Amino acid sequence: MLTIRSVRLRQFAVWLLSVVGCGAIHGVAQQPGKLPDKPLTLDQAIDFALANYPAVRASIQRANASREAVSLSRTAYLPRTDLLWQFNRGTRNNIFGLLLPQSVVPPISGPVLPGTSDRGVWGSAGGILLSWEPFDFGYRGANVDVAKAGQNRANAELSLTRLDVAAAVADSFLALAAAEQQVNAAQADVDRRQVLATSVHTLVNQELRPGADASRADAELSAAKIQLIRAQQVQRENEAIFTQLLGIAGDHVGIDPTSLLHEAAVPGIGSFSLTNHPAALVANSNLFEARARENVLSKSYFPRFNLQGSFYGRGSGANPDGSFGTGTDGLNLMRRNWAVGLTATFSVLDFPSLHLKKEIEKANERAQEAEYQRTLQNLTAQSERAKAAYDSAVLISQNTPIELQAAQLGETQATARYKAGLAPIVEVAEAQRLLLQAEIEDNLARLTVWRATLGQALAQGDLQPFLDLVRKAPGGGH
Repeated sequence: MLTIRSVRLRQFAVWLLSVVGCGAIHGVAQQPGKLPDKPLTLDQAIDFALANYPAVRASIQRANASREAVSLSRTAYLPRTDLLWQFNRGTRNNIFGLLLPQSVVPPISGPVLPGTSDRGVWGSAGGILLSWEPFDFGYRGANVDVAKAGQNRANAELSLTRLDVAAAVADSFLALAAAEQQVNAAQADVDRRQVLATSVHTLVNQELRPGADASRADAELSAAKIQLIRAQQVQRENEAIFTQLLGIAGDHVGIDPTSLLHEAAVPGIGSFSLTNHPAALVANSNLFEARARENVLSKSYFPRFNLQGSFYGRGSGANPDGSFGTGTDGLNLMRRNWAVGLTATFSVLDFPSLHLKKEIEKANERAQEAEYQRTLQNLTAQSERAKAAYDSAVLISQNTPIELQAAQLGETQATARYKAGLAPIVEVAEAQRLLLQAEIEDNLARLTVWRATLGQALAQGDLQPFLDLVRKAPGGGH
């Protein structure tokens, strides 16, 4: 029997880029849609959730960010251009001596004068520096590969997020449909027991049946009403879960499961390569990202070359003989210079730390490879469980019509026997209970087959075949 519960999202992953397209990955964020006025079919509910659920929109933006990160990494190939302009006022006292590189004491140029003064002078500087790394032994390309690996991972996670939402919505839709069928069956049971109770009271009033029969009929009617109330509660709870997954929590929405309740048999889902499963793609992208980071470290222990060109000027209100300028002397660029050159730098002692970092990334790579193999194992086992569930659901659906027909006949005969005085009220109550159970199981049997078919599609990692079957079902087109 179909139970009313949430699907285990991470056990079911599906590649949904073919369902909703790849437009969002290329920078177009999906916008929340407007809720249709008519009841939603299953495929409409999935499409609506994929456009509205916040987790999907957040995952889309993360994918967009990773795409921009690739473009950002490529900017490392561009020349770097720095512009500078400053003016200041300070003393001009200089001194011989060495000062190690630091960021506290401002540097000063000029001769060492015999005397000092606290008088300030104007100073100015301006220039442009162009730097370009003509070659890097593959270091920048390796960083671009890391960014691309991150983009692939983000895209795989986006499809897995879409899958999580689609799987939850599909399961919730089927759960809500099952709850509605249980409410319908419970209401029909209340109606039958109400008719029986009225007939029993008439017979008791005519002293054709004992008063205990009326009490039993009233008790059965009350129990049926309680079961109806509980079924209605379950329906409301499932509707709340369903609207939450649609991204419209608190609103009310109707569903149209007509095509899923048709008598026609639901064909199974064919086999599919599990390496294309989104969960496998995520694990595989993590593996490639670890390899890309290791490659960056392999390209790091090389000299760095910078081709530089500069044009600059400086001005000062202090004269070489120690005298002071007047007014705004020093604010103009009195001396101008240009320079070009090639600079090579090499961090010789970085080798030990780089070696250890590479060992760390190699360990991460081995861990990700093991995780990928574990994911494939889980997906294979999940696929086998889905096949077993589908086979059982089909067999059950073939037997529930027989059960229903027998229960209907039994209830009719028991009621007739009671009215003829050939059977006790207990026999009628039991026949009606069996009829209720048969109605529920027959209604849910077809939904169970659809859920098993959904499980097959999710286990294979592609929801599209399932949606095609939904649309091809009688009444499923729109």
